[in-house]
Amino acid sequence: MKPQIQSQPFTTKSSMTYTDHNELDFRELFKALWDGKLVVILVTALFTIASICFALFAQEWWSSSAKITKAQPQNIAAYQQQVRQFQPVFNVYQEDGTVLVSKELDSLGDSKVLFQRFINTFNSANNKRVFLDNSSFFQTFKGGLSADGSDMTEIAERILYSDWFKRITASMENIENRNSPYFVRFQTTTKQGSFDLLTAYIAFTESQIHQDAFNNLKAMVSGKRNELIQQKRILETQAKNQLSVETERTKYALGIAHAAGVDKPIPAGNENELFGIELGSKGLEAKVKALESVKNLSVIEPRLLQINAKLDMLNNLEIDRSVEFQTFRFLENVDQPISRDKPKRALIVIIFTLFGGLLGAAIVLIRFAFRKEY
Repeated sequence: MKPQIQSQPFTTKSSMTYTDHNELDFRELFKALWDGKLVVILVTALFTIASICFALFAQEWWSSSAKITKAQPQNIAAYQQQVRQFQPVFNVYQEDGTVLVSKELDSLGDSKVLFQRFINTFNSANNKRVFLDNSSFFQTFKGGLSADGSDMTEIAERILYSDWFKRITASMENIENRNSPYFVRFQTTTKQGSFDLLTAYIAFTESQIHQDAFNNLKAMVSGKRNELIQQKRILETQAKNQLSVETERTKYALGIAHAAGVDKPIPAGNENELFGIELGSKGLEAKVKALESVKNLSVIEPRLLQINAKLDMLNNLEIDRSVEFQTFRFLENVDQPISRDKPKRALIVIIFTLFGGLLGAAIVLIRFAFRKEY
């Protein structure tokens, strides 16, 4: 028990000494900061002024945006009419009168497909490059980067284009919903510029989609035309061969009928014979003349009638590229931005001011530490 009683005064004394030492250190630090307050104020003021200058002269960036979704039927009805006029050419008409409706053209007038093509083209780097190359706003900005008026290096130009590509975006409002609307954005250096360029880029992309839609329809129709022409050639060749074989067979039968002295038709002939003479020589002579006078091969091959009808329809139908339609519709129209994206001037000044205050305090404390050591 005695050793424990003797240790208590020692512990209490040590704690008091440690506490007094800490209080003394804090007092010295606060006194050092107070004595060096002029340094802290000057450094803070310097950073504040620098931040204000930076915020005022930094390049501004503004973003205009719009909210879009797929088109309604009324928006694409004119284009769908252009597609549907070719539908009979793609359908299959059977001998029993039934019609098998082809689905080859369905994707061309699908509103979802057209809208997705618009989004893909909007985000396409090639589409962005073509638009920027023809934009006077961008070309002026690009020219302003070269102070001496010289051309940019290839690497610098690629970096510039890559940076601007990131400023033109189309993104889903809700990535978990496949039918979610999209936000389209264009970020530029001025409020009016962002509005004008987004409006122009939407119109430019829409015109590209229009041309692609008509080109796709033309390609489908041309492919079908070539397919029908090939089918016609095959059927005509088959019909000619069949006509030639039947003519030769009839001539052989005519020779046999003459040799057998059969001039008139035989009431009970054998239809399974290779060279049937049941028509008699006079009938066979008439058949030979008829076969040799055949000009319309549809008499031999009825399927040529349908193919010729489809080809005639294609020759009389044209694609009207002047029809107007929309591959999307606005949920929120393009508006000028209310606030800039960058720079955040208030935030820049606050951060720089705080950093300046901390740096000033650090300078004062470091000087205090060196003085105390020496």
